[in-house]
Amino acid sequence: MTPCQQTKKKRILLKLSGEALINEGQRGINPQALKEIAVEIADAYKHSHCELTIVIGGGNIWRGVRDGGGVIDRVNSDNMGMLATVINAIALQSAIEDAGVPTRVLTSINIYQLTEPFVRRKAVRHLEKGRIVIFAGGTGNPYFTTDSAAALRASEINANVLLKATQVDGVYDSDPRKNPEAKLIHKISYADAIAKQLQFMDTAALALCMENKLPIQVFNLHKKGNIKKALCGEEIGTVIY
Repeated sequence: MTPCQQTKKKRILLKLSGEALINEGQRGINPQALKEIAVEIADAYKHSHCELTIVIGGGNIWRGVRDGGGVIDRVNSDNMGMLATVINAIALQSAIEDAGVPTRVLTSINIYQLTEPFVRRKAVRHLEKGRIVIFAGGTGNPYFTTDSAAALRASEINANVLLKATQVDGVYDSDPRKNPEAKLIHKISYADAIAKQLQFMDTAALALCMENKLPIQVFNLHKKGNIKKALCGEEIGTVIY
């Protein structure tokens, strides 16, 4: 038995961006990128001792106001973004199941032919049966990001931690892609993260996590093995508490 398996079983929500399914500069879904992340998730899940849920964004397909270009109004544009997350969730479900782990997609918008509607008790029951649960459709409302959806669903299912996989090693005091002198922050409180307006997660999501005392761990998705380390409780990246 590995040290990871010896720990008490945890309920975890993993937040992925839609951009995780593409290579830089692409749109849509890259099958190879999809396969790689699904295999890593499945392997990490098999070797951990946790109940795992996932929220995935839709920015690789449609990104709200930016892609609306002033022609599509905000509400319709956000609704299109919700549909994009459903497309990503179904793709991720297929790839994870191909890697050998049973998976269910639950959506906040009703698409009965494709997914199950989100019902908290149903989600928990799927977890108890050893299935990975993917939450899609955001919160079901415009004006809320998938970060807010992740914080909401994690709070509803009483998750122990919200893991946010990003393109960089954690939370920095400034944008490391623009400032080579940016410093990685290993631990920070919710209040300080909000006060300093750090841009790793929107304020509404941070406030919801703070209210429900839900710790957040931000780490680099692109370093192989990081998902397994995060699921097993290793202190990588940044912890917001």
